[in-house]
Amino acid sequence: MNTKIRTRFAPSPTGKMHVGNLRTALYAYLIAKHENGDFLIRIEDTDQERFVEGALDIINRTMEKTGLVHDEGPGKDGGYGPYVQSERQKTGLYMKHALDLIDKGEAYYCFCDKERLESLRGDGPGGVRYDKHCLNLSDQEVKQKLDAGSLYVIRQNNPVEGHTTFNDEIYGKITVDNSELDDMILMKSDGFPTYNFANVVDDHLMEITHVVRGNEYLSSSPKYNRLYEAFGWEVPVYIHCPLITDEENHKLSKRSGHASYEDLTSLGYLDETIVNYVALLGWSPDSNEEIFSLEELITAFDYRRINKSPAVFDMKKFTWMNSEYIKHMDPEAFYKIAEPHLKSVITKTDLDLTKIAALVQTRLDVINDIPSLVDFFEALPEYDTQLHNHKRIKTNPEVALENLKLILPVLEGVDDFSLDNLHQVVLGFVESKGM
Repeated sequence: MNTKIRTRFAPSPTGKMHVGNLRTALYAYLIAKHENGDFLIRIEDTDQERFVEGALDIINRTMEKTGLVHDEGPGKDGGYGPYVQSERQKTGLYMKHALDLIDKGEAYYCFCDKERLESLRGDGPGGVRYDKHCLNLSDQEVKQKLDAGSLYVIRQNNPVEGHTTFNDEIYGKITVDNSELDDMILMKSDGFPTYNFANVVDDHLMEITHVVRGNEYLSSSPKYNRLYEAFGWEVPVYIHCPLITDEENHKLSKRSGHASYEDLTSLGYLDETIVNYVALLGWSPDSNEEIFSLEELITAFDYRRINKSPAVFDMKKFTWMNSEYIKHMDPEAFYKIAEPHLKSVITKTDLDLTKIAALVQTRLDVINDIPSLVDFFEALPEYDTQLHNHKRIKTNPEVALENLKLILPVLEGVDDFSLDNLHQVVLGFVESKGM
């Protein structure tokens, strides 16, 4: 096994980038970069039925915008390519390894049709559980079916007695009863490998040292381990990440409206905020800090501080963090983002949009709020004069009008429209007039 840490992000091109997938990519990236290791991207497109046109562009765009630059991947060969599983499949790579397992007695051909498999469906969880029917076929029977062109899959041959133990860096040592291990399919009838089989083969051949994934794969890990052992390969370090839930402790889903990276950016959240907040969904630093740049995360990230318990996506905290990022942005960088939003509601050419941008920068939670905060510049609304009534300091519309006339020339001479400067100007005027 490679002594240099190598991690991978292996998304399937099936649509938007879910927050959970982005966190997996981020953690894999941080683990590698924290130790000056390599971060790979591998496209797992073995499930051709779920392939979504344009999904590869979404993956590439998301990785680029969030700053998760890979060392190896499609178009960036580091000597372990190709990095797309359908391209690897064409070389016969997966079938070769599946046939090796058959020779070892660790896998077998299965010719059962859908009707027979449906008849095995139980009432409990897990659906169809295969009964090893085709394991009992003789070599001659198998050859006859293959010669006849019968459709088949190749299944893993798991024991039904004893136990399998594996270690996860977050959840510790886990032992399962082998009777619970289904004979999962390794090669499908279309000649493509399953996700479960391909990722084991590819992780080994690409010398991946640390496998980062969601804890929904914990139950499959014993079967992965048995594949590594069957091949005589070293098992990588497993790092399973906790579930991400919404505020009601339900699994984050598309219905929540903020389940994907695209959802969050469309709502007006910054890339830097998304990366920072997603890093904290299951991991905590050894300090009380919460605001981290990507470079600071690389330095601070220790995967041993990942939590077991579900991580709650708190929109209020996320929004607060975004407002902090906006407030501390370089004014020029902020204006570049704000300009199209300002121009969407302000068409007057005699207004200095940079000054208006400076006004809203300190008041924003999300970028999408800009139009609603500045649209009054286009057409001033009618204000009720009762707004100027204040019993405690004894003001009324007449007094307010005189005061506004007095301060107008002062404000006309202001160049710096930041909140702090305006505050100082107005307070200075008040004090100078003894108000």
